[in-house]
Amino acid sequence: MHELTLVLNIIDIVQEEALRAQAPEIQAIDLEIGKLSAVEPEAFAFAWQQGIKSTLLENASMNIIYVAGKARCLECGNEFAVEALYDACPTCKSYLADIIEGNELRIKSITVP
Repeated sequence: MHELTLVLNIIDIVQEEALRAQAPEIQAIDLEIGKLSAVEPEAFAFAWQQGIKSTLLENASMNIIYVAGKARCLECGNEFAVEALYDACPTCKSYLADIIEGNELRIKSITVP
């Protein structure tokens, strides 16, 4: 389950930032997770609940903002919504595209007291 590794990495980043800000705890965290990022929401939620125990995030609220997939066709330049990595361009039907949104996994904000 790579979701646990992701959670542990997020915890490490948050703890470093809290130390830098001299924050004794974290009140809230907002995450952006792309729908094409291969993060399984249920597995991530389970890993989150297990991973944050006895950390600065243990009592923090977590908000996930899911980012829809978006691609740019390499043949015609059309930008279009994608549900899967290999969706065809609706304009020219090409499968050659750059994913420009939907792969992200980032900490959008951390709220401290």
